[in-house]
Amino acid sequence: MSDTSARSKSLPPARIALEDGSLWHGHAFGAVGRGVAVTAEAVFNTAMAGYQEALTDPSYAGQALIMTAPIVGIYGVNDEDVESKRVQVAAFVVHELARRTSNWRASTDLSAYLAREGVLGVAGVDTRALTRRLRTGGAMRCALTDDASITDAALVERARSAASMAGQNLVTGVGASERRTVAAGGPAGAGARRRRVMALDCGAKENIVRSLTNLGCEVVSVPHDTPASTIRAAYERGEVDGVLVSNGPGDPAAVTGTIATLRDLVGPHAEPAIPTFGICLGHQLLALALGAETFKLKFGHRGVNQPVRDEESGRVEITSQNHGFAVDPVSLRRAGGEPTHVNLNDGTLAGFRVPGRPVFAVQHHPEASPGPHDAAHLFRRFVEMMDAAREAPTKSEHR
Repeated sequence: MSDTSARSKSLPPARIALEDGSLWHGHAFGAVGRGVAVTAEAVFNTAMAGYQEALTDPSYAGQALIMTAPIVGIYGVNDEDVESKRVQVAAFVVHELARRTSNWRASTDLSAYLAREGVLGVAGVDTRALTRRLRTGGAMRCALTDDASITDAALVERARSAASMAGQNLVTGVGASERRTVAAGGPAGAGARRRRVMALDCGAKENIVRSLTNLGCEVVSVPHDTPASTIRAAYERGEVDGVLVSNGPGDPAAVTGTIATLRDLVGPHAEPAIPTFGICLGHQLLALALGAETFKLKFGHRGVNQPVRDEESGRVEITSQNHGFAVDPVSLRRAGGEPTHVNLNDGTLAGFRVPGRPVFAVQHHPEASPGPHDAAHLFRRFVEMMDAAREAPTKSEHR
């Protein structure tokens, strides 16, 4: 018997039930022996690496994350490659859990890390077959447990009775609860002043903040329900130069308070026009604020190899993505938005701008982490837009 097989046999049995009635068997790791069943939405990520960044991405709140990579945990876990202060996924599913950690940066192994964070992992699952099930049937509610006293029928019923992701506002559980300022870390440029960005934190990844500070911006993160009047007053006093609307989890249409705030900030009659950049959930919230509509994707886009075309330049960028909802482009045009990017895998909207206003947004993650940096230039575009607005405050249209 191999070392890997021996380790698998030593782990307690675990099961995953999908709402379609299917059962998947494996072995529990991480937070085992708690005597509970975890319910969540089952989703998959096609990246071959970057599991620690994915685990700590607040956009995965309320979801059981399935990795399609054949083996996970090889390089362990460290204290630097995190996107928030804790593991955000409800559960973690892998085909094979690495039997040892091999990386000089690792401070612990994956199983110990999940145990510390109170998150159940399930290994020994045919994750590619499970992924095919989700691609065919769509993202499903699920229930996971290592408690042998819960019957298969009861586990399936728990999956079917779990809350649907549609209609859930999960931002309140992961977004900032208080103001936080992060100083600029990069050069402002010869003779340039520091820019200050107010980030509406709906569950922002840390690398969004890093990307801005590396360009010489100070970032002031504020709760997602910060009133529009507070943001506008800060802009008019010259205390901030632009607004970033972050990524986050759940159904965008359910985040009604933030949508109302953004409506007051980016609407056609909102003056002065504040430079605004939306990422992922922020892209959806800005579209909803304009009057567009969103819809739930069949199984979402989660991975680091998603091709996106810039409709203006024709350039194709490979991007990192993590979302289960999308903006309807017809309703966006009707609301006055102009599509700028398209996902080449399925033709869904991947970015837009507002003609005549310094507002743009993308559905993908220009900060990546993990993922390619093809779209990182969008942060520079945001900085240039803020500079242009301050230099010529009467001219609100960004390039």
